[in-house]
Amino acid sequence: MRGRYVIHLPVVAADLPAAQRLARVIGRWITVLPMMDPGEMTVSEEDEQFLHYRVFCDLRLPGGRRCILRDGHDGACARRLPR
Repeated sequence: MRGRYVIHLPVVAADLPAAQRLARVIGRWITVLPMMDPGEMTVSEEDEQFLHYRVFCDLRLPGGRRCILRDGHDGACARRLPR
């Protein structure tokens, strides 16, 4: 059985909302790579890395992809950002 490995990429942000916004931008941009799973992306405080805050909605959509909207969004899930 093949394991999954997670890459932890430290990025500094001023507060939790700023960290989540930056993570969403990075997550949406990097989805061009097939191995990227933005639904699993989380952020945490530097000194409290055991406490993770989800960035994206983690609901799987038909076809296996995940919703790319922010965690806790209103309305229906989507594979693309609303225009």
